[in-house]
This record gives sequence, structure tokens and C-alpha cells, in this order.
Amino acid sequence: MTAWIAYNALAGLVAYLCGSIPTGYWLGKLFRGIDIREHGSKSTGATNVLRTLGKAPALAALLIDLLKGVTAVVFARWLLTAPTVAAVAPGTIDVSIWLSWMTVIAALLAVLGHSRSIFIQFTGGKSAATGLGVLLAVSWPVGLGAALCFIAVLAASRIVSLSSMSAAIAAIVLMVALEQPLAFLVMAIVGAAYVVLRHQQNIRRLIAGTEPRIGQSGQTARR
Repeated sequence: MTAWIAYNALAGLVAYLCGSIPTGYWLGKLFRGIDIREHGSKSTGATNVLRTLGKAPALAALLIDLLKGVTAVVFARWLLTAPTVAAVAPGTIDVSIWLSWMTVIAALLAVLGHSRSIFIQFTGGKSAATGLGVLLAVSWPVGLGAALCFIAVLAASRIVSLSSMSAAIAAIVLMVALEQPLAFLVMAIVGAAYVVLRHQQNIRRLIAGTEPRIGQSGQTARR
């Protein structure tokens, strides 16, 4: 039982550390020698990287942040389905059901790690890209649908925050429509709530009509 708990704790820890990789922060240091948390929206996410550093660093931040989410989930599944780990699982536990819930826990820890990174004093980004990464790894049809929603809203509005929140909410609808396991639906609900919570300032600016659009600075939007 102790070994089983230890393996599950390891899966959760690795997921959090994957999510905690401060991509935007490191890119700011690499490309300009700056702390990106002191510029723009002060987020380490790809949108602030775009506004502060440019297109190439932003694309790198987006892809790496997506990969962080995918890696966290894939590692948790790989570890907890390994024969060595399965051999020490308690006989009273349905391993397949437990795997679904532990996958969800790993996914949410990765999302948390992105926004509360241990490497940069528990600061970070808004968790949208890493959240999409975990969705793609947990249920790729839902992840793909959420990504298409993001693209459609972004094309129509050119507002990243609105697109991110729309995609997070769409994930809940898709989980229900595609009859995904309860654990995955719970993950989508908790994840969407967290993403929306992280966008509180953006919501205020959306209501006020001052939220920047792609290609537009925050200063320009407020004029």
C-alpha cells in the first residue's frame, strides 16, 4: 500500500513540476534579458510573450506550454499502468477507475503548476494553453473541439482572453456531448472554473470594452 501511494504521489509531483516550467519567463530572459512578469499583463503566458517578445517566442511558448500539459498526463498514465505499479495496487481498488481519477488529478496539477510555478515564486500564466494540452491528452476529441472553438472565437473577436474562456467552457459541453467518463467531466468543470477565475481582470476589461485585441496594445485599447 505504501508503494502504491508513493507511485501516485510521484505521478502528481511530476505533473505539477511539468506544469511549473516557466516557459514565458525563461524566454523573456533568453531573448531580452527581462522578467516578463514586469511587462505587459505581467503574465508568463503566450499572449503576453507575443506582446512583449514577438511572434517566434510566443509560438515557442504556446507549443511548450501545450506540451507541458500533454507530458504530465502521458507520464501519469504510463507510470500508473506499468506492471511494477500494477503489482502493488491494493486488491480493493478498481485500477481502471482509479486511473481515470488520477489522470484528472495529474492534469489539474499541471494546470495549477503553470499558474503557480514553484520556479518563479508561485506566479505564472493563465493556464489556458497548458489546459488545452491536458485536454488533448485526456480526451483528444474534446481537446480538438476546444481548440477549434478557440480559433473560431479568436478569428471573430481577435481577443485571446475571450477565446480562452470560450474554449474552456466548450470543453464542458463536449465532455457531456461525447459521453466522457465522470472524472473527465469533473476535470473540465474544475479546469474551466479555474481558467475563468484567472481571467478576472480580463473579464472586467471585456465589460468595459478595453480588453486588447491581437495586434493592439493595452494602451491603444484604453484610448
